[in-house]
Amino acid sequence: MKTTKLEKKVSVIFEQIKRIDEDGNEYWSARELAKVLEYTEYRNFISVVEKAKESCKTASQVLLNHFVDINELIIIGKGAERQVDSIKLSRYACYLIVQNADPSKEVIALGQSYFAIQTRLQEITQMEKYKVLTSENEKRLFLRNELRAHNTKLAETASHAGVIDAIDFAIFQNFGYKGLYGGLDAKGIHKKKQLKPSQQILDHMGSTELAANLFRATQTEEKLRRANIQGKQNANQTHFEVGKKVRQTIKELGGTMPEELPMTDSIKKLERKNR
Repeated sequence: MKTTKLEKKVSVIFEQIKRIDEDGNEYWSARELAKVLEYTEYRNFISVVEKAKESCKTASQVLLNHFVDINELIIIGKGAERQVDSIKLSRYACYLIVQNADPSKEVIALGQSYFAIQTRLQEITQMEKYKVLTSENEKRLFLRNELRAHNTKLAETASHAGVIDAIDFAIFQNFGYKGLYGGLDAKGIHKKKQLKPSQQILDHMGSTELAANLFRATQTEEKLRRANIQGKQNANQTHFEVGKKVRQTIKELGGTMPEELPMTDSIKKLERKNR
């Protein structure tokens, strides 16, 4: 699926209005976000924010970590300024807002995709268990085990969509790889990474590459389930599209494309050492 001009424009705008506070934390202004999401009246946008706050509470998140009331100066004409109330929003808060906003607006749909991907990538690197890990090997082991668990869950969900036998699932997985790896399937990744046919791709990934694939797996599973995707072809296309979205996000963040990341020693060696 090709990225539309509007999709690129919206992604750029969301990044452009992002601010950094005095502590180096990113945030978005509710006033600016409301304009980007095409709310002409700020009071109408506030009702969406309130719904997002309720979602935040339901998820057992600390509200003040994501929604902070602030004052801002706005230009009201001829250079005059006026102080108005606004809200300092975290990336997670923005994600909740677009999930509760008017879904009929195309910009909202694009915002949902953008903030879902960005937020989940951030979550992966900020998981409590992950944050305490200090070495690359520890991170690899943790992410590889997470990916094993989520691949099992993905296979189960994909089976409900019609991806039933082993051949179907191999094809389904290849569609995800093609999206994330710029058109390369499992065989192409093996060749690019100079792996032997007997070597498993996932066993030779570093933590950065594993995190990208973990996100691909979790988001595909959620999309298949949430949208009740039916049919092998539709499931394959969904996996490809999610993989491509993750790739696009990596590019926007200035990261290295997964096929260009270096091959690492087999994780099986590390697993044997940790038994």
